[in-house]
Amino acid sequence: MAILTCLILAVAFTGWSEAAEILPDGPLNAAVGGSVMINTTLTEADGPFNTVIWNFNFSNYIISYNPSFTDINPVYQDRITFFPSTASLELRDLTLNDRGVYTVSVIPNGGGQINLDIFVPVSSVTVTPKSADLVEFSSFSLTCSSSGSSLSFIWMNSSSEVTSSDRVQITDGGSTLTVVDVTRYDEQSYRCRVFNPVSEGISDPVNILVSYGPENTKMSASPPQEFYEEGSDISLSCSADSRPSAQFTWFVNGTKLPDSGPELTLRNIQFSQRGDYSCQAFNSKTLTNETSPSVSISILQKISGVSIKASTEQIIEGSSVTLTCEASGSSPSRTWKKDGSDLNLSENVTLSEDNTVLTFKAVKKENSGEYVCLVSNPVSSSEAKFTIVVNYGPENVQIEGKDLINENDQIKLICSAESTPSATFTWRLNGSEIIGSSAEFLKEKAQSSDSGTYTCEAKNTVTEKQSTAEHELHVQIGAEGSSGCSAGCIAGIVIAVIVVVAAGIGGGFYIYKSKSSKRSSSRDNRRGRDGQDNTSYASEDVNYADIKFSKNKNKNNTTLQMDTENVASNYAQIRVNNQPAGTHPPNYDAHMQRVNRQVS
Repeated sequence: MAILTCLILAVAFTGWSEAAEILPDGPLNAAVGGSVMINTTLTEADGPFNTVIWNFNFSNYIISYNPSFTDINPVYQDRITFFPSTASLELRDLTLNDRGVYTVSVIPNGGGQINLDIFVPVSSVTVTPKSADLVEFSSFSLTCSSSGSSLSFIWMNSSSEVTSSDRVQITDGGSTLTVVDVTRYDEQSYRCRVFNPVSEGISDPVNILVSYGPENTKMSASPPQEFYEEGSDISLSCSADSRPSAQFTWFVNGTKLPDSGPELTLRNIQFSQRGDYSCQAFNSKTLTNETSPSVSISILQKISGVSIKASTEQIIEGSSVTLTCEASGSSPSRTWKKDGSDLNLSENVTLSEDNTVLTFKAVKKENSGEYVCLVSNPVSSSEAKFTIVVNYGPENVQIEGKDLINENDQIKLICSAESTPSATFTWRLNGSEIIGSSAEFLKEKAQSSDSGTYTCEAKNTVTEKQSTAEHELHVQIGAEGSSGCSAGCIAGIVIAVIVVVAAGIGGGFYIYKSKSSKRSSSRDNRRGRDGQDNTSYASEDVNYADIKFSKNKNKNNTTLQMDTENVASNYAQIRVNNQPAGTHPPNYDAHMQRVNRQVS
């Protein structure tokens, strides 16, 4: 048997070395306990084969086959399957001892050899520690272990492979991962993947937790406002970047409040609670804290009690007056208006620096009006009104009425004056006070004694000033029911009466003289320029009333007066030569023409 075996091996080796290569390139990899198929490149069409011999490590045969005989090494009995059609071989229940070189010789087709590697499969992949709770900027290491042979290691961060860097180190053949100066961005799950040519395994995830902060601690107020009205509700919120979540305490003006938590609610806030609020965040893991920038909470009291007070009750023109705008509330701002428009300031009208006091150095009547003081702050506003009445006068006192009236006519005089308050009036006639204190003086029937100078005195009871006006009035006597004849007409009538009386006297005297003296005289037929025949009046002296004209002081009207004390007007005597006396005396117009000629 031994001689046969050696013969087979010699033939097989000699045939393989000289024949064509019929095995693929190796090596082949297989797992312990598994199986492997060693296929030739031959096909069924290449057969039948005269002889097929498989050997292990050149010295141990596995199987010898020919169409009439098959010999299997007892070591491989029940562990191999031979395929005569292709000369291929399957090995089962592999052990590490099956590693080595496998050769085949096929007569007459050729032979070949191939390496077979046997590996222990990967199993029981674990990472220690199972988890890590770190503080930022510290370091950590993970170690991966596994069963199997020829192991390789890869570290996975989520789904990506971790590679070496300045902060990441992979050592011990890849089984140890070390991260230095760990940051919050390193906080994730890590896995270890282990493999060899025939299998692989992956560990359970290891969670790396990184504690950090607090950072970016900040505070906000809701509703966000620059100013808050007293009595409002304000919610303050504090936040910080921190792991684990930060614990919060609150401060106002540097004093710690008993409140804690990320929110602080101020209900019905009072003016005394104003100030700079801040919050402090604390991390129980990193044992650090951080305080937020402060937020100023400005509480303003609502504007109320707005009023305007004057420095004096009675405001008299020319006096100095101040209006003071008073109000309660925080940070009041004042604006003045007059009669609905912006107040115009001047040298006479000024405001104090804070607009509280409005000053009139010398108040004028045009300063009268409605003044409004509007007081406001960022959360409220209110206003007050004050009406200035400037007392002045009386000024421009005037009397209206007729200058000339007839006896028994109505006397009506009206006195007016510019004055605030309205003036009171006193009437005088020729310096004597008469009944009547209203602006109108009224008397139903005028008498001659009502002629004269009327004085109206206007008085202001507040300013205690008074002013007067005068009016000349003439009452014509005996003109009751007159149709309205003018002064010239009346004077003419009076003169005509006087002339008629004088003519009668002269005529009687003429007759008397004619009878006593039978004189002849030449007749003078000259006529006056007025066309009146005056021949009968050659020797008569005729007296006419002298007419005087005067002007009323107030109305420039002309008043006719007759001077009855000096009524003698001398006319030249005219001698008449036995002519009868004229029947008509000279009329008023003729008389006036003569007077004018004498004057000129």
